[in-house]
Amino acid sequence: MSLALFDLDNTLLGGDSDYLWGQFLVSSGIVDAEQFEKENQRFYRDYENGTLDIVAFLNYSLGVLARHEPERLREWRARFVEDCVRPIILPKALALLQRHREAGDVLMIITATNRFVTQPIAELLGVPHLLATEVEVIDDRYTGRYTGVPCFQGGKVKRLMAWLDATHCDLRDSWFYSDSHNDLPLLMQVTHPVAVDPDGILAQYAQDHGWPIISLRDGPSSG
Repeated sequence: MSLALFDLDNTLLGGDSDYLWGQFLVSSGIVDAEQFEKENQRFYRDYENGTLDIVAFLNYSLGVLARHEPERLREWRARFVEDCVRPIILPKALALLQRHREAGDVLMIITATNRFVTQPIAELLGVPHLLATEVEVIDDRYTGRYTGVPCFQGGKVKRLMAWLDATHCDLRDSWFYSDSHNDLPLLMQVTHPVAVDPDGILAQYAQDHGWPIISLRDGPSSG
């Protein structure tokens, strides 16, 4: 039995759920459109460039959770998942998940995007294990802060190692699928690193090191 790890945004999904959540908040009039969209785009560019200050991003993006009742937030999230996430689930990603499922592998999504956004997405995809950036809850309300180690870059490795210790699993014959060079620290840890519709930096690294490069988008897969 092997561990099959999957990045979420732009890997299993044909878009970025964290960015789209911000766009949903803007389009729904929940946040100030001009200010939030500007910051949302800035942080996304930083992520793509590998320069994201994850603490600054989380402090900004999670603030909206503290300003609203949890019941209302869950209502918005359900509409977001249905309207914005379901349409970008990639059929080839579902097929890939199913292949690992049929092989008896343990499936896990490991993502920098916070658990509030990603928990229902993992459930929709039928993936039982999720490591995500955790959001703080006190007295049944979100505080707008994160807890523990953000599940980003080297933080993904730390979070996974803690999970492996707790579950007595290991990385023998393990897989990790990702689109982003931000995931290189974890890609280097697994037996089978796979670049999925990779950004330029990851594509070059994968090519230089003989890693498979595949596509889950429209058209034939490669690799």
